[in-house]
Amino acid sequence: MRIISGTRRGHKLTEFSGDDVRPTTDRVKESVFNLIQNFIPDAVCLDMFAGSGALSFEAISRGALKAVLIDKDKRSVDIIRKNAMSLGFMDYCDIRNMSCFDYISGIREKFDIVFLDPPYNKGFIEPVLTALSDNDVLNDGGIIVLESDETDFRDEIGKLHIYKQRKYGRTYITVYQKS
Repeated sequence: MRIISGTRRGHKLTEFSGDDVRPTTDRVKESVFNLIQNFIPDAVCLDMFAGSGALSFEAISRGALKAVLIDKDKRSVDIIRKNAMSLGFMDYCDIRNMSCFDYISGIREKFDIVFLDPPYNKGFIEPVLTALSDNDVLNDGGIIVLESDETDFRDEIGKLHIYKQRKYGRTYITVYQKS
C-alpha cells in the first residue's frame, strides 16, 4: 500500500497482516480520489474505521488541511501514528482511539469529507450514516465516501443523497452529499 499522488507520492505505508484485515486496494483508492478530487483542496476530513489511515493520508498528500482519524482498535491507532510520523503528517492529524459512535455523540466540528470504510457485513453502515446525518457533521456541500461490499447497505438516508456510486469487483464506492 502506498500514497498514489500529491506531496508524498510513492511513499509506502505500514499496513496490517492477517486474514481479518481488508485494506482498500490501490486501484480502488485511486478511483475514489478521482471521483472526489474537486472536494480535496483545503478539506477537513474525518476518517471513521481509519485502519492504517491510508485514505486520510492520501487526502492530506493531495491538499487536504487536516484529518481526524478514528479507530477503536489499538493496533490500528499504533499503525496510524507510525504512518503519520513517517509521512511527516503528525501536525495535520488528530488520532483517536475510540468507537465511531462515541466520537459522533460528542462531535463539535464539521467536516468537508468523511471517509467511512467499516468492516464489511457487520451492520455498521446504516447506524453510522444515520448518526452522521442526525448530528449534522458535514459542512454545506460536504461528502461522505463509503466503501462497502455488494451485500452491504448503500441507500440514501436522512439528509444524505447519493452523489455518485461506482462498483469495482465486489466493492462499492458510494459518495453521499448533504442535501
